[in-house]
Amino acid sequence: MRFAFVLSFLIAVGGVALWKHRKNSKVSEEMSFKYPEAHRDETVVDDYHGTKIVDAYRWLEDPDSEETKAFVEAQNNISVPYLQKCRNGKELRKSLTKLWNYPKFSCPFKRGSRYFYYHNSGLQNQSVLYVQDSLSSKPEVFFDPNQLSDDGTVALQGTAFSEDGQYWAYGLSDSGSDWVTIKFMEVKTKQNLPDTLKHVKFSSMAWTHDNAGLFYNRYPVETKADGTDTDSNVNHKLYFHRLGTEQEEDQLCVEWLQEPTWMTGAEVSDCGRFAVITVSKGCDPVNMLYYVDLHSLVAGITGQLPLVKIVDNFDAEYEYITNEDTVFTFKTNLNSPNYKLIQIDFMKPEMVNWVNLVPEHDKDVLEWATCVNSNVLVLCYIQDVKNVLYLHDLVTGEQLKKLAVDVGAITGYSGKKEHDEMFYYFTSFLTPGTIFHYDFSEQDPTPKVFREITVEGFQAHLYETEQVFVTSKDGTKIPMFLVHRKGMKHDASHPVLMYGYGGFNIALTPSFSVSRVVFMQHLGGVFALVNLRGGGEYGEKWHKAGSLNNKQNVFDDFQAAGKYLIDKNYTASHKLVIMGGSNGGLLVTACANQAPHLFGVVVSQVGVTDMMRFHKFTIGHAWTSDFGSSDIEEEFNWLIRYSPLHTIPASGEQFPAMLLLTGDHDDRVVPLHSLKYIAELQYVRKNQPNQTNPLLIRVDTKSGHGAGKPTAKIIEELAEIYSFIAENLKIDWQE
Repeated sequence: MRFAFVLSFLIAVGGVALWKHRKNSKVSEEMSFKYPEAHRDETVVDDYHGTKIVDAYRWLEDPDSEETKAFVEAQNNISVPYLQKCRNGKELRKSLTKLWNYPKFSCPFKRGSRYFYYHNSGLQNQSVLYVQDSLSSKPEVFFDPNQLSDDGTVALQGTAFSEDGQYWAYGLSDSGSDWVTIKFMEVKTKQNLPDTLKHVKFSSMAWTHDNAGLFYNRYPVETKADGTDTDSNVNHKLYFHRLGTEQEEDQLCVEWLQEPTWMTGAEVSDCGRFAVITVSKGCDPVNMLYYVDLHSLVAGITGQLPLVKIVDNFDAEYEYITNEDTVFTFKTNLNSPNYKLIQIDFMKPEMVNWVNLVPEHDKDVLEWATCVNSNVLVLCYIQDVKNVLYLHDLVTGEQLKKLAVDVGAITGYSGKKEHDEMFYYFTSFLTPGTIFHYDFSEQDPTPKVFREITVEGFQAHLYETEQVFVTSKDGTKIPMFLVHRKGMKHDASHPVLMYGYGGFNIALTPSFSVSRVVFMQHLGGVFALVNLRGGGEYGEKWHKAGSLNNKQNVFDDFQAAGKYLIDKNYTASHKLVIMGGSNGGLLVTACANQAPHLFGVVVSQVGVTDMMRFHKFTIGHAWTSDFGSSDIEEEFNWLIRYSPLHTIPASGEQFPAMLLLTGDHDDRVVPLHSLKYIAELQYVRKNQPNQTNPLLIRVDTKSGHGAGKPTAKIIEELAEIYSFIAENLKIDWQE
């Protein structure tokens, strides 16, 4: 295949990078790339406990410098034309758009006397919130985020109805940033109130039951807060906003001046009497636990809350489920890595008085729990990476019923303690979604299909899902789902897209994906989801087995899965694609460095790659609980062994085709990670005569870490990713 693309080269003038562009003539299919000659400043050297590390692209950490902006422009001037010329691009955009255009619904949820649900007619950039008086009445639009911007880049991020449904607080995020502005609305009239809360990030939104106001979190902002900032997010504070007042009058309720990286959460109890306060550091599932009796505050909330201690250490996690007067039910991993339910009487808070309500399961992991119909607990477990659902008695903990759930995942739920009904959303690799309704007021209640979601043009019966267990380097069995056409031949001819994450106690369960359907339907592909250590699929032991000094286990697991797919003749190494985002971007870049011969294409989305300095930017300090910190010598020695930026092989076999994607408003994993990695990768590999595979980065504008991304941007990005895969695996389109 022949096509034209843009080459760039650098001319430095007075220390500022200027980029000139010229069109290249047609090149052969076996092409080599001339990458931007970004200047290296090897005088920037850090001393880590006696080890000198050069950081030649430190200047790329400044997103506002003209040099960084020029570097981004030059990289896009290579990648964008290349991606536009990749094979099957037109067909992919058309097919993705067609399949994506199906109606999507959330579970209905009741607030006050009204029902609400989110709905997207198909291709709307943002889902619309609808309201109806009853489940059978005609719904009407309650709030349409698509009216807030022409391109759909303003999105809802966090909402909270007051207990009686009279008021609605809603957070708005611009261009995918984690920064949020909270606004307020009167539900009955749909009229916005003047109250506006700024500088909100990683926030609680908890109304007091008297509608006086809500608890929320914000950071002190000394510079900009628009999503392009990189300053460390510290001094997270809990405030109370009284409805009808200015933000400047908000009461500071909790702060930790001596612990700037601690984060505080607030939740108002089901009965409305108590505020449950949790304090966390990092991303580990551990927290301190306090409470405040709001009824004891005679003058109301007027300043720092008088916190009453329940737990003042970080030995375990305590997640509020419900309470009966002063007896509180919590989900915890205290001496129970698979989690259990306990009850604590706040009048007798000593640990010796705590009661095990639902003991830990010996294998299955309690993923979430909630209370409905006054005294019924709904418990959702992960059982070999598939969800199972149970009903238990709140008083005795006794199991009442097991609800039938197909092989897949429960990805949505609604229902509160005061409600006599609940809804839950089931999905799988081959099921777009089924919403079930369970009405406790019936004599013999059973789950009934409330709404079934279908995708026109997708024939699920042609495909199948299998689960296999792969033996990793140290003998550990690693689960992996494989989705493909029925009757597929094991002849090593199929492109395989292997996806993983492996971190932060996050479990990857089955889910439906239009893009993966297109990959199977029209590119003849197989999708593989690998459930790596570091995740939450098998509880806290599984998480710890892939974090800190055990992080290499995650990469070994992923590479073992790739070797399994090759050994079992699903594919060959040159047809094996690996993809991951965020921590998963770290995964795929580390694996590409360690075993470039094993993969044909690598796609890293908003990945973490600089393990020496990640903790210095925005919320990166919270990740040290999973990664460690280069500031500590022992942990530096873990990190330097796999840090993608610092372990790129300088010689040997050519690197697989690589596409990095990031967004200019990603203030979670800031773009500097991807920018520094691609600069180093291109520098190290540019003079290798065998390096004909492209090494590219695509930096999107008005785009963040992923949350709230408009549909149009999602489809465009996916079309670019899959056309890049098709081009580099030389896959022809299949009707």
